[in-house]
Amino acid sequence: MITFDNIEVTFGEHVAIPDLNLEINEGEFFTLLGPSGCGKTTALRTLAGFIEPSRGEIYIDGKAATRLPSEKRRVGMVFQNYALFPSMTVRQNIAFGLAVRHTKKDETNRLVDEIADQVELTTEQLDKNVSELSGGQQQRVAIARALVLKPRILLLDEPLSNLDAKLRVQLREQLKNLQSELGITTVYVTHDQEEALTMSDRIAVFNHGVIEQVGTPEQIYNRSNTEFVCTFVGANNRLAPALLSRLGLDAARPSYLRLEKVSLVRHTDAAASVPLTGTISERSYHGAFSTYSVDVDGSDLRVTSSETGVTPRAVGSTVELFVDPRAVLQY
Repeated sequence: MITFDNIEVTFGEHVAIPDLNLEINEGEFFTLLGPSGCGKTTALRTLAGFIEPSRGEIYIDGKAATRLPSEKRRVGMVFQNYALFPSMTVRQNIAFGLAVRHTKKDETNRLVDEIADQVELTTEQLDKNVSELSGGQQQRVAIARALVLKPRILLLDEPLSNLDAKLRVQLREQLKNLQSELGITTVYVTHDQEEALTMSDRIAVFNHGVIEQVGTPEQIYNRSNTEFVCTFVGANNRLAPALLSRLGLDAARPSYLRLEKVSLVRHTDAAASVPLTGTISERSYHGAFSTYSVDVDGSDLRVTSSETGVTPRAVGSTVELFVDPRAVLQY
């Protein structure tokens, strides 16, 4: 569906993307994930046609699109700040692209009503100015404006970053459901690991303009290919050499262990788990679970534990931990 073939992007003497090769399949929700300045938005804007690469080709449906103007690529773009027109009504904002195409009024109204219903905007809201809407509602307007043109590809650049945490969770579920219903190929840019893991079919992790790993959320999280991917995605314990030796592992290699891979209970199916004894030095309460910091022979090992129906363990108490060496990620 979408192919980046040896794409290089430069700004003056700065090379933002040195050599990007990537395949995105039709109908998938594909996320470009990475820290600020890593090249993910540059890659998205290059696909949209806002940036021309200094080398390489972009193919859409097998056809070269590198030099096609953005309006001929059949892509819809949702920006971080939504880029809505505050003096227009919601209906006028959604219909803007249709007006540019000189779509007839009856057809425009039908298409706007149809897409507004899909993104859960009411008839009453369509007649309001966008400045009267909440941030979450404005985000839906921006998505509706992109979708009403029936693009083959939907591009979203950090569309939830300006919203509060609770609303972000709510809207990312709705956005993923909408994408699944429409079956539209979606390329999503974010620095938020949780967004990427919960919404994506596949993820490309960027670092300084280079892709470190492409894979499903499970592959990215559980089988991180590089130390950067491992440390960027999710919380980890960096294991000390002495602890690695106790686990029978190479103590000279950088090694990490996800917090949930440490257990305070020996599981019947975990015969390979190594028991460790330590003292709780700190407890952080999160509601459904707590995070404990445990001192194991001078090493700080963090572990998450469900608190449902369990008496919290006290700071200063001695506990037994269980670690399966196979869960340790080494680089």
